[in-house]
Amino acid sequence: MACAISSKSPVGDIDAFAPFLSNSKCLFVCLFEEQMGSVSLCHFFLFLACVVLDGINGQVNGWLNGHATFYGANQNPTTLGGACGYDSTVHAGFGVNTAAVSSALFREGEACGGCYQVMCNYRLDPKWCLPRRVITITATNFCPPNNIGGWCDPPHQHFDMSQPAFLRVARQGNEGIVPVLYRRVSCKRRGGVRFTLKGQSNFNMVMISNVGGSGDAKAVWIRGSRTRTWIPMHRNWGANWQSSVDVRGQRLSFKITLVDGKTTEFFNVVPSTWSFGQTFSSQNQFSNN
Repeated sequence: MACAISSKSPVGDIDAFAPFLSNSKCLFVCLFEEQMGSVSLCHFFLFLACVVLDGINGQVNGWLNGHATFYGANQNPTTLGGACGYDSTVHAGFGVNTAAVSSALFREGEACGGCYQVMCNYRLDPKWCLPRRVITITATNFCPPNNIGGWCDPPHQHFDMSQPAFLRVARQGNEGIVPVLYRRVSCKRRGGVRFTLKGQSNFNMVMISNVGGSGDAKAVWIRGSRTRTWIPMHRNWGANWQSSVDVRGQRLSFKITLVDGKTTEFFNVVPSTWSFGQTFSSQNQFSNN
């Protein structure tokens, strides 16, 4: 029977399932039909074996189950760069919608700069979740495990969000844990990739931020204008990459491969007159495709 679908469901607010309805493979069963002009209006319920429930216990359209809370309520949210090494999340290009992620997501710093869409799971917690609210956050910090079954212990998928980000999807007044649905998404950044030069003498450390695409760097190379070959760098910690090659007084180029396999070269981003502590931005950027 072909009929229009009513948003009035006899079993509750169908809007709570809105994120899944567009592409899900659910079986809709009409409870009764009424005629409105030339259109048959079908009042339905979601068959309990449909894929929507798989989305609560598994994955639908890339959405996964997790939990979230917030931290840093008494801190400036731009300072929550923590274990990724960002001195300021605004300076790094991420704004205040950031999160510390559990070890299952952090992957020893590889997650730094990656983007996630997060929504509070209204079906599981209608008291504290705001319905149909989705926010994109950037992983900028690490939520360490306590090894006694805490939310940041493996294998939990947990987000300690900045307070401004958390309150976009959950109600004010809840300081506990809420169930969420999340998925990886491309990072939409303004401007180019940023390279902040740290270190001293022939020890070079570069903090890389404002990366588009998947946002999380898998491998980095550096090339000086006199070395002329790509030299692999090694992750020191978080978003900081190191090299022991002396490139002082040279123009610097970088090559980055992201976790999703995309590689981009950034030629002559840094002039030969550079000094430690400076930040330079590239003209090009990873695409969001």
